[in-house]
Amino acid sequence: MTDFSSCIGKVVVITGSGSGMGKAMAKTFADNGMKVVVADFNPEAGMKVVEDIKAVGNEASFIQVDVSKEEDVKKMVDFAVETYGKLDGIVNNAGIGYPETPIHETPMEYYDRVSGVDQRGVFLGIKYGAEAILKSKNGGFIINTSSNGGFQGTEGMAIYTMSKAAVINLTKTAALEYAKHNIRVNAICPGTTKTEIWGMAPQEYIDSFCRNVPMGRLAEPQEIANTALFLASDLAPYLTGTTITVDGGTNSGHIRNVTWKNPEIDK
Repeated sequence: MTDFSSCIGKVVVITGSGSGMGKAMAKTFADNGMKVVVADFNPEAGMKVVEDIKAVGNEASFIQVDVSKEEDVKKMVDFAVETYGKLDGIVNNAGIGYPETPIHETPMEYYDRVSGVDQRGVFLGIKYGAEAILKSKNGGFIINTSSNGGFQGTEGMAIYTMSKAAVINLTKTAALEYAKHNIRVNAICPGTTKTEIWGMAPQEYIDSFCRNVPMGRLAEPQEIANTALFLASDLAPYLTGTTITVDGGTNSGHIRNVTWKNPEIDK
């Protein structure tokens, strides 16, 4: 089934939707009839996404938000309800990284900022998003963007990986709390995804990442957006508390490049 008509008229907030995966989600959700609140720290980027959505006849609004600040997140959710009359779903997608640093050399300001956005921001999004969805009385969805880094350690990225692991467990707990209220809570764990930042990277650097991906390439933002759309739709009515990896097989294990005895089968 590829019928996403159940999305028509739903109101959704997507954090971190001024660029990358969030931007792809915002445009994809709007293309399928949703009213999208584009929430981002960067007003220029966020407004450009709204303009693009409106240019093709779809509905969207922008609000600037720092998801690590409780007052900002509450204001963001209130804005969605005041603008569209209800809230059906929230995608807690905003996230940041930091320069690779061993734990003993990591400045605490890195910890405060990264965990504030990647972990606290998701908690606040669920806290205020769930409350608004409950008040809308029709059930709904919460989608959290975690990462493959939530499943395994990554040298030099302790704060990022611990925050993303927290998102996975928070997703499970929230799913238990809201299942009886018909609010589905799931997480997406993207692998390395070809967002705008990769446009500045040397090709050999990109190739070094691709060598560790069984499918041999980075994910496209649209592939993450398609997964989010499925989770937001009525095509996934019994799916809650789960984590979906969209990573080209990276989380499945290690590539060994075993030699085939009969390679001609692939000719």
